[in-house]
Amino acid sequence: MGCVISRQAVTSEKKGSGGESNRKVDEVDNGCEKEKIGGGDRVQQCRGESRRSKANPRLSNPPKHLLGEQVAAGWPPWLTAVCGEALSGWIPRKADSFEKIDKIGQGTYSNVYKAKDSLTGKIVALKKVRFDNLEPESVQFMAREILILRRLDHPNVIKLHGLVTSRMTCSLYLVFDYMEHDLAGLAASPEIRFTEPQIKCYMNQLLSGLEHCHNRHVLHRDIKGSNLLVDNEGILKIADFGLASFFDPNHRHPMTSRVVTLWYRPPELLLGATSYGVGVDLWSAGCILGELLAGKPIMPGRTEVEQLHKIYKLCGSPSDEYWKRSKLPNATLFKPRDPYKRCVRETFKGFPPSALPLIDNLLAIDPVERKTASDALRSEVGFLKISNFVTE
Repeated sequence: MGCVISRQAVTSEKKGSGGESNRKVDEVDNGCEKEKIGGGDRVQQCRGESRRSKANPRLSNPPKHLLGEQVAAGWPPWLTAVCGEALSGWIPRKADSFEKIDKIGQGTYSNVYKAKDSLTGKIVALKKVRFDNLEPESVQFMAREILILRRLDHPNVIKLHGLVTSRMTCSLYLVFDYMEHDLAGLAASPEIRFTEPQIKCYMNQLLSGLEHCHNRHVLHRDIKGSNLLVDNEGILKIADFGLASFFDPNHRHPMTSRVVTLWYRPPELLLGATSYGVGVDLWSAGCILGELLAGKPIMPGRTEVEQLHKIYKLCGSPSDEYWKRSKLPNATLFKPRDPYKRCVRETFKGFPPSALPLIDNLLAIDPVERKTASDALRSEVGFLKISNFVTE
């Protein structure tokens, strides 16, 4: 199911890629980084998260005899030593089996190319990642992204098809689906104005992809328009899992709050929460829905303080019961003197009436009230009801 837009509008857009769009490619280096991307500060994850929390059993290496088999299969020893599980069952592709067509993305730590797979004839995106293979933590961070991508298999999640590496160098290529556009680029085009059926279609695909991720205990932690890739048939895929993490809903371990691009970051992260769940992605999805309907970002803060203020003005401030129950680290700093009244429905009264219950739920201050992606998709009434669905 795709959300087809006019051919003229499609061909007027710049081309994106699998896992990265035509924006600047951004990757995480040692420590924390902050940079302007698509109108918001993206605060990168600190590598200190892995140091503060217990070792993730999902990243454990296979037995030594399997590591030996992986090296024999062509994987470099420095890679198998730290992310053997992420390579399990795969054989490295050779660089000469791909023909580079064009460079479509560039950043400090990666380049992205449009390429042709000589074996299949398929057009793909090659993401070349540069890192220090002498620092195990650097490679482990990359291994988590690869392992997460391998655990996901859904039409609305970008597919990792393979890896290209060399024993002689420390470069690594990730092979992705090639996607022509990203949602942010399409929304920014003056020739394009999304119709209500198209917005319904995109939101169904986004929530379906998130449902798959969450059911497999993966939090994306950076849902925004530039990470939602769209092909010429209107198929949407969630991409860029560089900040993603595994989570256990029954045994939560501390995670960093320094994730999610500022305009799409939920209040609990701004208030310093280190224990959170699927609600962080659902809040971002609510911001996407509001942005598609309004034609512009709905809460474009310039700083974390301003972002919280915009959230309070629109969504109301947390209740006294929530403050007491959540015990958020920054509560004393950012708790307003006087409570703000929630005015989501009043502010967005010009939106389709069927959309208001969904955006109201997704932008709930208390993450528990956002429920799940499955709840949003299976609602019998409202914006995403299948009987109301028409693609154009």
